[in-house]
Amino acid sequence: MKHLVHARLLKRYKRFLADVRLDNGEIITVHCPNTGSMKNCAEENADVWLSYSDNPKRKYCYTWEYLTTSRGHHIGINAGKANQLVQSAIRNGLVEQLMGYEVIRSEVRYGDENSRIDLLLQHRQRQDCYVEVKSVTLLEDPPSRGVGYFPDAVSERGAKHLRELIRMSHSGARSVLFFCVQHTGIQEVRPADHIDCEYGKLLREAMSSGVEVLAYKVRRSNKGFRLWRDLPVII
Repeated sequence: MKHLVHARLLKRYKRFLADVRLDNGEIITVHCPNTGSMKNCAEENADVWLSYSDNPKRKYCYTWEYLTTSRGHHIGINAGKANQLVQSAIRNGLVEQLMGYEVIRSEVRYGDENSRIDLLLQHRQRQDCYVEVKSVTLLEDPPSRGVGYFPDAVSERGAKHLRELIRMSHSGARSVLFFCVQHTGIQEVRPADHIDCEYGKLLREAMSSGVEVLAYKVRRSNKGFRLWRDLPVII
């Protein structure tokens, strides 16, 4: 695993910022690369790990990468890593449902709402496969049940992506919504109807329209996080 710096979380605020206390006692502000509410993911005084960048153009040289909860669960805070984890797993043949494609392209423009698909899988003898990746980190109480939800806040952007996937499915392409579960305590994924009921309705419409929904959780090792195994999606 790339060398990371340990700290303790003080608070997360303004969506993209967090204050932490380093092991030497210094309090610094770090970048929080997560656009969601991070509900149940920001326990005060939790162990957090930071990456460092010496880029002089950056205002904050540390980035909050992951957190360990009081129950020992690891949570990937960097939502942008979800695409990398899924793409790497597909390339290495670890996602059984998405094997056999020759080309993997990322951030390809598509659709009617000025969107970019996270991953476009292509093969000369198969239909194109559009894969939209979502990072799942919300584990609701009681955590012992292991029920994870998406989204963790009302998400018009997420709804837009579902509409695009539905259109692609209707056009004859293969469409996949891929939940990358970056919380090791989650054992199943459900739509967060109690947070964004419209997203839940649209997700069910997408599935009835032929959009495939997959969920895989991560596992942490000395080499970092990797996609590990699939989880049930409960609709």
